[in-house]
Amino acid sequence: MKAMVLQYCDVVENAPLSLEDVPSPDPGKGELTIRVNACGVCHTDLHEAEGDLRPPSLPRIPGHEIIGIVESTGSASSRFAEGERVGVTWLHSTCGTCRYCTRGMENLCDHATFTGYDVDGGYAERVIVPEDFAFRIPDAFTDAAAAPLMCAGVIGYRALRLSGVKPGDRLGLFGFGASAHIAIQVATWWGCEVHVFTRSPRHQEHARVLGATWAGALGEEPGHEVDCGVSFAPSGQVVRDALDVIEKGGTLAINAVSMTDIPPIPWSALYHERRLASVANVTRLDATEFLELAGNIPVQTTITTYTLDEANRALLDVKTSAIDGAAVLVLS
Repeated sequence: MKAMVLQYCDVVENAPLSLEDVPSPDPGKGELTIRVNACGVCHTDLHEAEGDLRPPSLPRIPGHEIIGIVESTGSASSRFAEGERVGVTWLHSTCGTCRYCTRGMENLCDHATFTGYDVDGGYAERVIVPEDFAFRIPDAFTDAAAAPLMCAGVIGYRALRLSGVKPGDRLGLFGFGASAHIAIQVATWWGCEVHVFTRSPRHQEHARVLGATWAGALGEEPGHEVDCGVSFAPSGQVVRDALDVIEKGGTLAINAVSMTDIPPIPWSALYHERRLASVANVTRLDATEFLELAGNIPVQTTITTYTLDEANRALLDVKTSAIDGAAVLVLS
């Protein structure tokens, strides 16, 4: 099968992924072989390729926003039939027995493995996934439109929950890319007033189109402080500056798998029970809840599509914020 393989970590300007013929995987017990139709290109893939989040071993096939068709099933597999459409997230497997798994916190599992990081992912024509970590996709979405839901959407949903946002709140979104452009649709569905902070005039306009009450750069006057917020930017400075517009008692959820260090924070910026909360991975419950909600809204993903062999260019476009919304590799 064809796959884009990361042989070594390097800046994406140097095209570290190569198109290769690799053996097609066979499913083991409780596993599915999925024929990949579309795979989103996530910021985490960029961090992997450039070595900020170096995979435990190389070579590796990245990609964890996977939509495809069940092509074959391993022994003892019964949740899905051949021909069903499924999606795959960043969370590939958990142990099910550690203190985190038994407390409903499997996203923090001591022995978790991650799609496209510990195991090969969706920048390929086929991928293997444990059937318990695959999800049915609402009919409202095409394959390409559904791909960003599997990480950008699910992790954005988890970030909103960790921010403590409630219906009717004033919410701040800091950075406006693949995840934020989905999160804003969930927040407005909940009746929130959303203020978006992003340097890009194009992304500001995209935010307004999707329902932002206000959109501008950090440092500009939004007219109001916000009750809570989510930072999507891989910048510690954004976290520090975002605290200046968070109301008393508000939480800023930090949705970043890799980020520059946060500068020193004056006590006055955290006082009055303001809180910072990191967002780490997702649970299967997050995915199940979000996909149902996304189908009900229904979420409209803004995507730019690429062929499989254009994965390096897609990663560069993500790095340079050259696109609105999300990048998606379309294989079928």
